[in-house]
Amino acid sequence: MRQKEFGSTGKQVSAIGQGTWYIDRGDRRSAVAALRRGIDLGMSHIDTAEMYGDAELVIAEAIAGQRDEIFLVSKVLPSNASRRDTIAACERSLARLKTDRLDCYLLHWRGSYLLAETVAAFEQLVDAGKIRSWGVSNFDADDLDEMLAVAGDGRIACNQVLYHLQERAIEHAVIPWCAKHGVAVVAYSPFGHSEFPDPRSKGGELLQMIAKRHGASPRQVALSFLIREPRLFAIPKASTPEHAADNAAAGELVLGIEENAALDKAFPRGPRPRSLPML
Repeated sequence: MRQKEFGSTGKQVSAIGQGTWYIDRGDRRSAVAALRRGIDLGMSHIDTAEMYGDAELVIAEAIAGQRDEIFLVSKVLPSNASRRDTIAACERSLARLKTDRLDCYLLHWRGSYLLAETVAAFEQLVDAGKIRSWGVSNFDADDLDEMLAVAGDGRIACNQVLYHLQERAIEHAVIPWCAKHGVAVVAYSPFGHSEFPDPRSKGGELLQMIAKRHGASPRQVALSFLIREPRLFAIPKASTPEHAADNAAAGELVLGIEENAALDKAFPRGPRPRSLPML
């Protein structure tokens, strides 16, 4: 599994991690087994959120006895992002995850609270040792400018955003902004939301051709494309150990320049939208 420096944290983190949105809605035993299989294969970056129902409880079971090997991320809802409520939300997540600290804590998306309030809470949590770093999610470049003005250089560890082959809006401004400021970019829903390219489409045929060349799967090819730059990470979800193993294998797959160029042409990023797409 490729490791990359995770933004300003200086930590080496698996390029392919594990998302957990809806992981609590299927078979609990299978979900735990999938997370454990992913960890065994090097996907030690596990992402969750207070919004994800009982996902934090599933993760707690999966990581029991191996917390020190995990880079654990959770998120606070915008409705809880005041200074006092951010701290309370973090405490709830820590209790549900059965851990004493998070490696990174994110503001899930912008809400009505002043960013200064949320940042003050994040910094208080850092000082208390309850989080090691903090970041944001679903922030466009102008939002990041505002956060930088509040927090200062080197404080925003990552920006977690929607990114997949058929939704490349972040390439216009978000990825360049994050590259300039040393911020990790974490792709959520990297296969899209029930919209992975049909194998009979031109893009799907290209994925299959490249996959066959590497002895890989089309989804592994897609993941490899998404993490092609130094500060790009992806957090696909898996509901079975077999699916987790397929995701993990993408961490070893490196596509050639011509293959990346072909995918870039087959899945054009399109014009910059007025607002950043999100789920």
